[in-house]
Order: sequence, then structure tokens, then C-alpha cells
Amino acid sequence: MRYEPLPSSFFASNREELASRLPAGSMLILHANDVFPTNADGTFALHQNANLFYLTGVDQEETVLVMTIREDGWDEILLLRETNEQIAIWEGARLSQEQARELSGIQDVRWTDEYDALLEALVPSASMVFVEANQHPRCTCPVETRNARMTKELKEKFPDAVLKNVYEIMADMRQIKKPEEIKALKKACDITNEGFRELLRFIRPGVGEWQIEGFLANEFISRGPRKFSFLPIIASGKDTCVLHYIQNDKRCEDGDLVLMDIGTEYGNYNSDMTRTVPVNGKFTPRQRAVYESVLNMMTYAKKILKPGILKSEYERLVRVFAAGELVKLGLITPAQVAEKPSDPPIVRKYYMHGCSHFLGLDVHDVGEANPVVLPGMVFTVEPGIYIAEEGIGIRLENDVLIGETENIDLLGDVPLLPDDIERLMAR
Repeated sequence: MRYEPLPSSFFASNREELASRLPAGSMLILHANDVFPTNADGTFALHQNANLFYLTGVDQEETVLVMTIREDGWDEILLLRETNEQIAIWEGARLSQEQARELSGIQDVRWTDEYDALLEALVPSASMVFVEANQHPRCTCPVETRNARMTKELKEKFPDAVLKNVYEIMADMRQIKKPEEIKALKKACDITNEGFRELLRFIRPGVGEWQIEGFLANEFISRGPRKFSFLPIIASGKDTCVLHYIQNDKRCEDGDLVLMDIGTEYGNYNSDMTRTVPVNGKFTPRQRAVYESVLNMMTYAKKILKPGILKSEYERLVRVFAAGELVKLGLITPAQVAEKPSDPPIVRKYYMHGCSHFLGLDVHDVGEANPVVLPGMVFTVEPGIYIAEEGIGIRLENDVLIGETENIDLLGDVPLLPDDIERLMAR
């Protein structure tokens, strides 16, 4: 089997927690994501609704979870696309009801042709109906999701129903990772480590950015994952200063750096790593100096990312520390820092993004916008310095599990020190 599946007890405990957070008399209706079209008769692969997966473990289209909350407990119904011989021949068999029971721990499993009748029976008596609308602060997708479309239909059929968004409740639940999730995240990180180590022997002057992407795709997918966590950034030369460069269509030149922001998934959980290496296997003195400054920023960030710190304060402190590194590199002056030493705006000229984001079922995972850091959270730590005028952009990124007394770097085994990078790239 491609993945070691998460136990049904994990999904059952998540539903139990959700039920405890919803008021008695309410209900939840949560849909799978759409399978989106390309052109002609083509489609993209399904990317499952993360909340539905978190509650059921089902990674299949046209799936619906319905929960009704009582004073003394809750009822749960899972609806699936009915499989048949024709579907099995053309697309591959879908879950049987028994398989879905075993996977999710939900005993009441039905086909989706019962969906309308089920709503007619349950919605009129519900005090409120929880649905999902994406409220992620970075969500910019203009496409109407299946949950949004089904919510619109729900409003039309039941105009008196009181609809509530379950997003914030689910985001709060998901920001603290359970042991089963940490195991999957660590596996994704281990695969990333293995693939990257192989890659270091492949990179050389003249290699195409797309060839690096292809090499990593083979390394990752051959180890179990279905795909990258996100469109990989393979940026060389001046494009190391483009934060979200995804063209990956140039050849890497001798003397340049190549910045690789990459990750893979395991059982729907994601890694997210960035490394910047010299194309010819040897840093120039200036490249090494900038690299060591970014490494210092990462070391400092990991040191202060501890339980109790407010995320915004953590980000501010990293920027203040970055100011000192930028002064050492001769990019800004002490006088510029002194204009506002508590958070020098000049820093953003060379370090313009945040240092950390949640990681989990989504790469930019859900959670509070400005949380107090707590044990069980998983964050990226990804400082960078981008000097467009010199064509030098360096970013380093690891994934960190917050512990009660000590954090765990899930990518701590991945080569990071410049001497180690050069040694592993030596031919």
C-alpha cells in the first residue's frame, strides 16, 4: 500500500471533539471538494477538502458528512458516490460501504442519492446548520467551491434555516497536531530529506530548472507520495529573488545559486522545505556570507519560537535580528536601523515576507491569524535575504514541531550547513 493509513480512531476522535464544540440541536453538512475540469473532457486530480478528510479519512469525490448534535451525543452519516461495475472499469472502484465504515469509523454509510431526502428530514428541525466557507486570510480563489455551491442550494431549499460557518472551529482544532498527524508529517519530511540528498549529486552547471523538478518528482513519487505539496519553486540566478517563481524553465549557470522551495505529501500531510545551493557546488565568498546570515536568522528564529510567544511578536523579533545581519552584509546602515529600532522598516527591502506559517493538511495550514504559540503546533521557519541588485536570493526553511520543553525540527536531518552542502555536491 502506498501509505500507512491513519487509524479510524483518529477520525472518530476528531468527530467527537467537533461534536463537543457544536451546540445541541445543530447539525453539520460538509462536502468533498470538486474534481475540477481542465479542457475538453480532462480533469485535474481530486485534492480533497482537508476538513472532510480530517473528520472521515475519505479521499474520494462526491462525499458528504452529516452530523446532528443531541444533548447526550451525536449522530453521524457518511454519504458516498455509489460504485458500480461501469465506474470500476473506467475509473477504478470506489469505496464500498463496508470499506468506508472501516476507514472512517462511521457505521451509518449511505449512497449520495439519499442526500436530498436526508436534508428534508433533518434541516427543518435543526436550530442551526454548520457549513463550510473558506476564511483563510490568504485565500484569493475566485472559483466557487462545492461547499459554497451546496450552501447556496441549501439556502434556496430551506430559507428559514440558520446557517453558520464551521471554519473557525475546525481551524482551531487542526492547529494542534495529534500524534498520528505528527507521524505522517515526519514521514513526508523524511522523504523530502532522502530526495534532496540525491538531488545534490545531480545539480551542475547547465542543468535545467525543469530537470531538477523532474528529478525531485521521481525521487518523491517513487517513495510513496502522489505529488509535490505545491508547485515547486526551482529558481536560479536573478530569479532567486522572485519569491514565488514557478516557471522553472531556465538552465542553471556556473557561478549562480539555485533556490529550491519544495515539499511532498504523505497521507495528505505536507512537508515544506527550502534550500539554496551553488550550481557549481562551491559558494563564492559573498554568497557564503549571505547564506550564513540567513542561517543565523533561522537559528535565532528556532530559538525564540517557543510556547507562550505571540506570533506577531516572534515575527517582529526576527526582523529586528535580521536588521543586524543586513548591517553586517553592508546592505543597510546602523543609522537606518536607528530610525525605528523596534521594527526597522528598511529590513523589508531585503526580507519582505514572514518567517513562519502553520503546516499540516494544508501547506499554509489553518489556525488563528496571530496565535499564541502552543505545544503541538507545527510551523515552518523560513527566513531569507534577497539582494536583487546582486542577483543573490537565499532562503532556508525547515518544519518545526513545538514541544512542551524542546522543539523538534522535522527536517533536522536535511543538509543545511554550507560546508555540508559543498561536501555533498563535490564530485
